[in-house]
Amino acid sequence: MATKNNYTGCSVGLRQCRCFEILTPEESKLVEENSVLLEYKKGEVICKRGSLATHIIYLESGLAKIFLEDGFNTLVLKILPEKNLIGLATVSDEINTFEYSVMAYVDSVIRQIEINVFKKILKQNAAFAKEVIDIISANSVQIYSRFFCLTHKQSFGRLADILLCLSDRVFKNEEFELPLSRKDLAELSGLSAENVIRMLKKFREEGLIEVDGKKLKVLDFERLRRISETG
Repeated sequence: MATKNNYTGCSVGLRQCRCFEILTPEESKLVEENSVLLEYKKGEVICKRGSLATHIIYLESGLAKIFLEDGFNTLVLKILPEKNLIGLATVSDEINTFEYSVMAYVDSVIRQIEINVFKKILKQNAAFAKEVIDIISANSVQIYSRFFCLTHKQSFGRLADILLCLSDRVFKNEEFELPLSRKDLAELSGLSAENVIRMLKKFREEGLIEVDGKKLKVLDFERLRRISETG
């Protein structure tokens, strides 16, 4: 008998990086000596697709989006909350440029780690390497699920996914200040900004959410999850 898979279009990184916690004191010192901290304002581009990847990027604090664009259209691959790595594909000797762009959704702090130092630790610390592989695997599985939803879910299900995602995985609270514009939500859910505005109004009228300016509160998680699953 066929089983039903509940795919989610959630774009928020599922797995925070804990790889630096398992470094030896010598390796931690090596990272410290070969990295810099940089501050980015909301809306600033952290890295651009096609640029040389001389560093691995660690998001110390803030919120960022990973995306592709062609000058007219934007496809958001995922949202990264703090304690996540950016640019892991470039640890391969066959990839030396960023395959996507990254922008700060809010004021953020990143650590740039010299890529050859990162690769050196990968080779000498098996536990560190396994953690990085686990992160890459989790990212791949999440993107597969997200694209299934963008292709097959209806609009209300896609928007429900994003709202649940933000509540559960980013702010970890039923009430939060939404840092994303309606245009941002539209990019995440593969919809137009007009449709997002219309659907948010519908969710409010049905008692699923409450919106007050930038503040959003999820009132009925169960109904929102059912819309996500059946959408």
